[in-house]
Amino acid sequence: MSEKLKDSFSAYNPLINFVFFIGAIFLGMFITHPAYLAVSVIASVAYLLTIKGAATMRSLWRYAIIFMLVTLINPLFNTAGETVLFTVFGRNYTLEAIFYGMNTAAMLVSILLWFSAYNLIMTSDKFLYLFGKLIPGISLILTMVLRLVPSYQRKASQISTARMCIGKGADNEKAVDKVDNALTVLGTLTSWALEGGIITADSMRSRGYGSGERTTFSKYAFEMRDRILTAFMGVLILCVVYAGMNGASYVSYIPTVEVADISDFYGLLGIISYILFLSVPTIINIKERITWHILISKI
Repeated sequence: MSEKLKDSFSAYNPLINFVFFIGAIFLGMFITHPAYLAVSVIASVAYLLTIKGAATMRSLWRYAIIFMLVTLINPLFNTAGETVLFTVFGRNYTLEAIFYGMNTAAMLVSILLWFSAYNLIMTSDKFLYLFGKLIPGISLILTMVLRLVPSYQRKASQISTARMCIGKGADNEKAVDKVDNALTVLGTLTSWALEGGIITADSMRSRGYGSGERTTFSKYAFEMRDRILTAFMGVLILCVVYAGMNGASYVSYIPTVEVADISDFYGLLGIISYILFLSVPTIINIKERITWHILISKI
């Protein structure tokens, strides 16, 4: 079973998937309160765990390295702040700059994690369903490009394997030979890509593409559960934005650290709504799996 088939949230209408990821990514970019960032990172990891399982844990070290590098490097460029810890090359290394670096690093990691989930869920057919009628030309081009990237990777691997089978691989060779092998593979891949483009263009022309009004086919339907979930997520997003407009997500690190209290009404409204919104796909996946195990146990 593929990773995508394990995700129950992806079975909802593509509009639901798209709205969620846009909300998660944009809110994660513009709300930089430490509590919100922590929720975003934890929720994204939890969602990926429900999709990819243990593979998610094995890849988290890369994000940990990014977090540490951004956190430690930021004070070298940003010397603002009142609490000077020490001096590096005549520049102040401040505590406030470290906190600001941690903030930036957490935001970057959370966005990368959400984009990782987005790439798994938002397939090319879903993109065409959403934008095929609005921007048909651009949608077609983007879909073809997104499809060709993994296709080119597989073809390059096939070419390299074929060359190794006839004794012309790049193993245990000099650097010059490796470069020559890479250029040969690239040239072969380019020829294959150009030939494939010509065949695709001829096929589209013979099928009458562009000669009449474009029609579309979709296997997706906007059911009642989609309407309910859309309304629910919309209310949660509005609550987060409303709480933020009332100062619930305010944060400042320069020259001193100032973080909004989340224990008052607006703070609780914002953080609880944010947790519920980002937990939607994870809750759906867990619920479906519990239901599945209950049904299996009754057989």
